[in-house]
Amino acid sequence: MAGHSQFKNIMYRKGAQDKKRAKVFGKLIREIMVAARTGLPDPASNPRLRAALASARAANMPKDNIDRAIKRAVGGDDATQYEEIRYEGYGPGGVAVIAEALTDNRKRTASEVRAAFNKFGGTLGETNSVSFMFDHVGLIRLDHGVGDAEAVFEAAVEAGANNVESGGDGHEVTCAPDDFSTVRDALAERFGDPQEARLAWQPQTTIEVDEEQAETLLKLLDALDDNDDVQQVSANFEIAEETMTRLTA
Repeated sequence: MAGHSQFKNIMYRKGAQDKKRAKVFGKLIREIMVAARTGLPDPASNPRLRAALASARAANMPKDNIDRAIKRAVGGDDATQYEEIRYEGYGPGGVAVIAEALTDNRKRTASEVRAAFNKFGGTLGETNSVSFMFDHVGLIRLDHGVGDAEAVFEAAVEAGANNVESGGDGHEVTCAPDDFSTVRDALAERFGDPQEARLAWQPQTTIEVDEEQAETLLKLLDALDDNDDVQQVSANFEIAEETMTRLTA
């Protein structure tokens, strides 16, 4: 399992997320509200909101939940103000970890993130302490059933994407952050809403970890993922397939 392979990473986490759907919905609602407040509440004129809604639909969030979140954001029913913060540090085996959060209490979130790092053999660092080892990219994931690899590749390149990886789990398209909205919208028009569309941190290289390190690292990633304030977690690890099978059996 490679940290740069979004397919395997997402597959591993999906099992846990399915068991805590309410928590996943809560994170999506928070992103929808922030997106609606930072631009127009119309997704056609707000790329961030458009991406948030696509993620919500991919997670099978009921339309009523989505509509209520937008109304709360623009109608003044919820005065909570969220701050975007990026936490960076090292996990077991020297793996670089980035956790992106939306929080209404910076001190609380920092304390909880630091506690997770400390509990599972990691160290929380300063901002930019590990992000230089990643590329910030636009990431669009499409179901394998939308088309074959050649069709997706041609459409993605035509839209301005930098790279396409296709496999049994689907198609992963990456592009420059500035081209994200254009590429995502072009692919959505051609193939329908993506499974996932967001800005992501893609590791430039990966670090292979042994079974003991991998077990603790996955607990750290789960702890961060389980935090209500943490929206996305990225890491530059690689775990052998046989090791991953034993750990998730």
